Amino acid sequence: MARRGLLRRSIYKSPAQLRLMVEPGLAAAAAIAAMREAVRPGITTLELDAIAEDAIRSRGGAPNFMLEPGYRHTICANVNDQVVHAIPGDRPLAPGDIASLDVGAVIDGWHSDTAITVTLPDHARPELTAANQKLSDVTEQAMWRGIARLATAKHLNEVGEAVSSYVRANSDFGVLEDYIGHGIGRSMHEDPPVFNVPVRPRGPEVKPGLVVAIEPIISAGGIDTDIEDDDWTVTIADGSMSAQWEHSVAVHADGIWVLTAADGGASGLVPLGITPVPIP
Repeated sequence: MARRGLLRRSIYKSPAQLRLMVEPGLAAAAAIAAMREAVRPGITTLELDAIAEDAIRSRGGAPNFMLEPGYRHTICANVNDQVVHAIPGDRPLAPGDIASLDVGAVIDGWHSDTAITVTLPDHARPELTAANQKLSDVTEQAMWRGIARLATAKHLNEVGEAVSSYVRANSDFGVLEDYIGHGIGRSMHEDPPVFNVPVRPRGPEVKPGLVVAIEPIISAGGIDTDIEDDDWTVTIADGSMSAQWEHSVAVHADGIWVLTAADGGASGLVPLGITPVPIP
């Protein structure tokens, strides 16, 4: 879930606290895996919400999005031009849709946050299928470039440089600036902010104990947004398609570990020359 407000506390966790963040990360990863397997034309976003909740609770966790005041669901299900915070409902997914599924878990007071984008092929409109898949792929790879930069960065705002540089080099898509990543730990949204574009100053030092949710949100067109009447759902103002990918990532004394990936992020990072190291 993109930042709506941050809780200020120390941004660095102890080694013991980092270990406590492993299980909520795996619970959220299980929810993503269950939804990815279930996505098909005809399934509703509310059905995906129930699937995600069951996966989290089966691992001893609880959906942390429900802790947000006024939000009663496990996931945000952002379809087509919806950017973030879209409430699950009885809308069935259809061929040609692109859907960002955002979910988080809490176990013993420690939080995780992660998101994927899925595309539903439309064989009658192959050009739409290809365009949506490229949008998702560029967003995903921009996320991995941001995570890889975290592994070598001196300061956090280098992440935004890596994200935006990849998007610019591989597309003419827009990087949203109003919805960004965040620190995570005892609360889902904590300091520091994690930008997806270059900003000044350089941001906090990247050192052991830093845990952040890296969360690029990319538009196929403009980056201006509107908030719908439900006061949650954010949409692209010009109606362009949108994609979101997100992982919660821990920096520790021996390297980095993607908490919300079952393999610690190896599948995305090893091709970029980074080998994730489990939290000791």
